[in-house]
Amino acid sequence: MTTHSGDFGGLISAALPEAPQESPARRGFSISYMGKTLLSRIDPVTQGERAAAEIPAKENTLYFCPSPLYGYGLDVLLRCLPESSALLCVEADPQLFSISQNAPPFVSATLPLALIQASQPEEVCAFVHKTWGQRRFRAIEEIRLGGGWQLFPQLYQDLAAALRREQALEWGNAMTMIRLGRLYARNLIRNLANLAGGKTVGSLDFGSSPVLALGAGPSLDSMLDQLSSLAARAGWDIGGREKRPFKILCVDTCLPALRERSIAPDLVVILESQHWNLQDFSGLRGWDIDAALDLSALPASARVLGGQKFFFSTRWTELALFDRLADAGILPEAFVPLGSVGLNAAALALRISSGHVITAGIDFSYTLDSFHARCTPRHLEQARTQLRTKSLINPAAAFREGTFSTSSKTGHPVRSDPAMRNYRNLFQQEFGGQERLFDIYGSGLPLGVKTVSPAEAFAILNGSRALSAAAGRRVPDTAGDTANVREKIAAFVRKEIQSLHVLKQALSGESPLEPVCLQELLDTLDYLWAHFPDRAGGGRPASGLTVDVSFLKRVRTEIEPFQKCWEMTLGELAGTENLD
Repeated sequence: MTTHSGDFGGLISAALPEAPQESPARRGFSISYMGKTLLSRIDPVTQGERAAAEIPAKENTLYFCPSPLYGYGLDVLLRCLPESSALLCVEADPQLFSISQNAPPFVSATLPLALIQASQPEEVCAFVHKTWGQRRFRAIEEIRLGGGWQLFPQLYQDLAAALRREQALEWGNAMTMIRLGRLYARNLIRNLANLAGGKTVGSLDFGSSPVLALGAGPSLDSMLDQLSSLAARAGWDIGGREKRPFKILCVDTCLPALRERSIAPDLVVILESQHWNLQDFSGLRGWDIDAALDLSALPASARVLGGQKFFFSTRWTELALFDRLADAGILPEAFVPLGSVGLNAAALALRISSGHVITAGIDFSYTLDSFHARCTPRHLEQARTQLRTKSLINPAAAFREGTFSTSSKTGHPVRSDPAMRNYRNLFQQEFGGQERLFDIYGSGLPLGVKTVSPAEAFAILNGSRALSAAAGRRVPDTAGDTANVREKIAAFVRKEIQSLHVLKQALSGESPLEPVCLQELLDTLDYLWAHFPDRAGGGRPASGLTVDVSFLKRVRTEIEPFQKCWEMTLGELAGTENLD
């Protein structure tokens, strides 16, 4: 049996006016507490067993039992529980937790039964991850074997909802890893050549300049109109980097919209790994805009704009490759994997500036006739396909399965979907406590940070006209430094090519390895198999994996394509290959 105790807020602290009153019943004990009878005064044991017997036993399910009290009925449920399932009992009240902790089902129990004391979703989710790992369960079922849940019904509902959200996020990440994990790894390998001629985001510093962080949502248009008008009244142009008293950081999809308005951003954030991302740079080749790129971003995106390149990294899954890059001094500054370029833009702005950060266009919602700002690729595609018999409204997209209507910051109805809502929730989770972060009042979803009007936002951005317009723009590396970095990366690449060659010979039977050595090599070259459906994001190979012939055959098919990627990177580092 596993127990855990956490900190408690005012809700639980204020709910301790008296001690629970225990009284004997026909079988077991009854409990009265805070004016409620939590267990029957007649036969609480039988009632608990009857409730447990009616619960269907399902595979790969985590049963969430709020306020288990004496645990009556748990033994009935545990006897029929499949091996792939588990039972988590959560008690928010510390006095009731003391009773449960000493009850027979929990004193001598072992997993799959666990009892914890917690009142915060983060505590419960972290405990499940630590105890059972990620993606162990495919469903969360809430069960009630007593009346203790009635003390804090909303709290327990929130805990169960948090577990379901976390479960959905974990499986969604696994699906992304299966579909794109191989591409992420290949992009990282190819971007090492770009990294040799660029810098890391650690060399970026906007000082105390305010930052306007822009997404490409529909609200971007009205916000830019209002800020441009306010700037004109103040006697300066928002478009020129040298004249405005703040920095503009934007996501890549914003670039066409800003170019159309003659607004030059100070930095663009590029995260997308797939080729359709090149639409965002159509007609922008050579534009003198600095770019911050994730190592897993599409390498071609790094070669379009004419400004300096600054790289960062996100560990999309646990790979030994990241550790080796870090040990070699190659891995750029790391960011928490957020999945959304808008969230990454906010995180980067907060890191490279000590001033206020104001977001706009990070909507996580859309209107019936607008999914992105004007002049973005999606908007232009809508305009091109408009006919007399076809309007800008696309009902199939706007009302597709899973979408829903919700309220924006202005209170007007907008539409969203579960993926956007999850990103919005993640935004609040990551940045909700940031006092330097604001969001402009508009048609997007509320982000959980302080919302300001365009006029208030302009006052913040225009607060210091004495700031240096050159802040944040960096002088390229000297030739000597670039040569050192290039040689360091080339040495790393050569070592990877050699490791792949050894593994290829071992799996081909040319130079067999001892099982322990083969296991270690597979563990080292985990980017070859991390995207496999049965391994996606699942850490290192398990013991005995080297005898899994099916697994080894699949690994063997991955070697040549990755070997080719490393060789292309090495050729580009040596100057013998040009992909432009």
